[in-house]
Amino acid sequence: MIKLLSAVVGLMVATAAHAEAPTPKTCPDGLPAETKCLAGQDQNGAWYWIAIPKAWNGSLVVHTHGGPRLKTPKPDDAIEDLQRFAVTVAEGFAWAGSNYRREGFGVRSAAEDSDNLRKLFWATYGRPKRTLLHGQSWGGNIAAKTAELYGQGADSKPVYDGVILTNGVVSGGTRAYDFRADLRAVYQFYCGNHPAKDEVQYPLWQGQPVGSKLTNKQLEERLNACTGFNLPAGQRSPEQARKLANILAVTKIPERTLDNHLNWATFTFADMVNKRLGGANPFTNIGVAYKGSDDDKALNKGVTRFKADPVGVRRLAEDSDLTGKLMVPTLTMHAIDDPTAFVELEQVLHDTVAKAGKSDLLVQSFTDENEHSKLATPEYAALFRAMSAWIEQGTKPSPASLAASCSEAAQRYGEACHFRIDYRPPALVTRSYPRAKPGLK
Repeated sequence: MIKLLSAVVGLMVATAAHAEAPTPKTCPDGLPAETKCLAGQDQNGAWYWIAIPKAWNGSLVVHTHGGPRLKTPKPDDAIEDLQRFAVTVAEGFAWAGSNYRREGFGVRSAAEDSDNLRKLFWATYGRPKRTLLHGQSWGGNIAAKTAELYGQGADSKPVYDGVILTNGVVSGGTRAYDFRADLRAVYQFYCGNHPAKDEVQYPLWQGQPVGSKLTNKQLEERLNACTGFNLPAGQRSPEQARKLANILAVTKIPERTLDNHLNWATFTFADMVNKRLGGANPFTNIGVAYKGSDDDKALNKGVTRFKADPVGVRRLAEDSDLTGKLMVPTLTMHAIDDPTAFVELEQVLHDTVAKAGKSDLLVQSFTDENEHSKLATPEYAALFRAMSAWIEQGTKPSPASLAASCSEAAQRYGEACHFRIDYRPPALVTRSYPRAKPGLK
């Protein structure tokens, strides 16, 4: 056992040694005075940023950003996340965020990059008093996966002391994106221009064929031509208005983010399927009965159907689905009207954790907000304060105690709190059509 531990420690040191040592940087705007900022690149090429406040409380927050971003990562990409969640540093925590080694989908890859940054921080500054994970949006999936894969050290003790997931994609990939596959099918039924009839035809679940030159702007033009999406309602033709109303009613996607979801169902799907899943299809709409249009019978008869490949489903599940086997206290916060990662995803996490017998380690909270990328600042402060108390004092929070803590933090940060302590999310099947998936256990 001693030899094994020595080998593991040696491997950690060697890994950190091959990473680029953190280089001092000028901190971006929005951080507390005299914060120390550093940046570098890890052994796999992932750029990262670190921020340590002058009045450091001795604890570290490893941040996992959302996306997935499809542009090649650049050295300073993490600044956006650092500024957005500067409350972390204002609350006294050191902050570390990786850009991940590559663009595009890949939860396990991003989880490894995030834990490598944790190792690098530990090797450089010593093990902090506490180490937390905070994942926002798709980063919520990554943070949860990081805790599963790397949450236990060689000594069988937890590496991470707590996990915070905000507006997270906490259902795992095999459940989170079905509604976007439905969007592609329903959109094509009504619009027939993605792909257009004079273009190479490809399966809609593929997002885009390999080598496609379609741009975001061109996709937006197609959406606008069909539905008048970018026009004031009064300037849409009757046919455009009808098609838009049908698409929104059937897919249950908010109008304000329809263009974003169509974009993700195109370019992100192409990255996921063509580059990460070896071309295997993880999506199906076989047996789905679409509802809400002005003629459901015609829609269900004419809509394109596609059957999932069990290989694609298994690969996506292995990469991004969660086991629910929590090892440390886990807090979630989700906007009820999140237009991007729907709040119903939280019910999947609740049930997954309950099935694993770990409900005592999960507290979920909800806010009466309609944003996705960033919620009210004092709400994050309340989460970090509550997590610290849960870890150090054994005081398990509740939605009510989070709301009370937020009210205190609001006096410092000057923003209102929006916790809804009595809210319970509906089941995902009320938002995303249920379907059987081959390859899932």
